[in-house]
Formats: sequence, C-alpha cells, structure tokens
Amino acid sequence: MIPDDILKMIRRIDIRTRHMVNDVLGGQYESVFKGQGMEFEEVREYQPGDEIRSIDWNVTARMGRPFLKKYVEERELTVMLLLDASASTTFGSVKRRKGELSAELCAVIAFSAIKNNDKVGLIIFTDRIEKYVPPQKGRRHVLRVISEALSFEPDGRGTDIAAALEYLNRVTIRRTVAFLISDFLAADYERPLQIANRRHDVIALTITDPRELELPNVGILELEDAETGEKIQIDTQVRRVREAFQRLASEKAQQKSRILRSANVDTIDVFTDKPYIEPLLKFFRMRERRH
Repeated sequence: MIPDDILKMIRRIDIRTRHMVNDVLGGQYESVFKGQGMEFEEVREYQPGDEIRSIDWNVTARMGRPFLKKYVEERELTVMLLLDASASTTFGSVKRRKGELSAELCAVIAFSAIKNNDKVGLIIFTDRIEKYVPPQKGRRHVLRVISEALSFEPDGRGTDIAAALEYLNRVTIRRTVAFLISDFLAADYERPLQIANRRHDVIALTITDPRELELPNVGILELEDAETGEKIQIDTQVRRVREAFQRLASEKAQQKSRILRSANVDTIDVFTDKPYIEPLLKFFRMRERRH
C-alpha cells in the first residue's frame, strides 16, 4: 500500500511530466530502444526488392521458387533503474536536492517504459544494495517503483557504484537497458562499468549541483562531507581558495567523463538548477542518429 503523501507526490510528477512522456519522449523512446533482437515470423515468397540474404534456401529448393524468412523485432525490453541513494544526494543548493531530481528522472523513464509495454525494475544502492524491485510490467508496478524511489530511507551513507553494477549482472539474465542515476562521487567503478556495459546497455545519468563546481564569495563557510561527516572551514572571500576549489571540481568532472568514455557508456548530464528535458532530448536525438 502506497502512503497518501507519496501518492500525492507521484501524481504531481505524473501531471508535470505527462506531456513530456506522451508527446515528446514517448515516440523517441520507442525509436531508440527497439528491442532485444529479431524473432521469426513467417516464410513467404520472394518479391523483387527483398534482401537476397533472407532467402530460405531449403524451402526454395523444395518449392522450386525462391522463398525467404521474415523476422519481426522483439519489442519487449527490460529497463533497470540503478538509483544512488547515498548521503551526498541529499545535497541541493538551488531548486531541489539531487535525490529529488533523481527520483523524478526515475519516474519519467518508468512512465516512458510502461507506455511502450516494457518491464521496469529498480536497484537502490548506497555503499551496499539497499533495495531490489524485480522488473515487471504495468502501471501498478511502476507506481511501486516510483514510490520506492521517492520515499526509501537508506541505511548506508557512502557510494559503491561497482557493487550496484555487479548486483545488476547477478540478478538479470537477459540484456537490459540500465539507467545508472548518480552523482558519481565514488571510486573504483571503471572496470565493473566496462563489464556491465558489455552485457547491458548502460546509460549514465549524472546529477550535479552548481555549488559542487564553483563556490560563491560569501565569507567563511563550514563544509561537511555528507558521506564521511568530515568538516572543514574555508574563507570563500580568498580568491585562490575559490580557484582551487573550482580546479579540483573540474579535475573530478574530467576524470568522471574519462571513465564513462572509456567504458563506452552514453551520458546524460543533468543539473539541479536547470530543466532536464533538453539533456534527455539531446540524448535521444544522438541515439537516433547513431542508429
């Protein structure tokens, strides 16, 4: 039973994103994620213009005239949402926290998937696997997935992306489309990411807050690492302090991009202070051009 307050949140997200899912992303989702492969439909007589490679030579020999095998695309997909619920996702300096944005992105992807009759599953992780919801079809199931994404209270505080990817490989047999939604403030996940992306279609949704990239000039600040609890005081009025912070943030961002590129993982960069529709559309257009 989904609590009333979570149902209200889901309804708000549904209303806010319905046009996006139905009119904007729906068709592009279907055209980009075309299914797991091809399945045999029928044998029919060859017609001018048909692919010669599709000719069924055994049937052709028996019938004395050319026949070919016709295949149709397997439409059904399994979509897995890997949601980072570590303590760093509770941070947000502008419109909303990273975790809230991540949960809404889960909802948009899940609604798009069920619109195309795909299965949706969920893995919530921190420095451990917190929750696993096996993939199923249907609106009721998707409402449960979104409810978990919005309301789950994790036990862990750190981030172990490698463990989440390894768990994905253990619990899924068939190839899936796996959306990894995280701020990627983690280490030692490059090799597991490469392995997972060979088996699945892994897509990285990176969540960033602008204050993680640049400090404002507001005097002395006490900063706390949400995952370790470590605290430091810095004077943001000092220019070299702000520049050092920005330089370190830039290096981390470049390292993250390098890891994702080396694993051949497509990336959607989303920021807490900007609408996410344009990055999603940019991703779908890029996938369409590639196909």
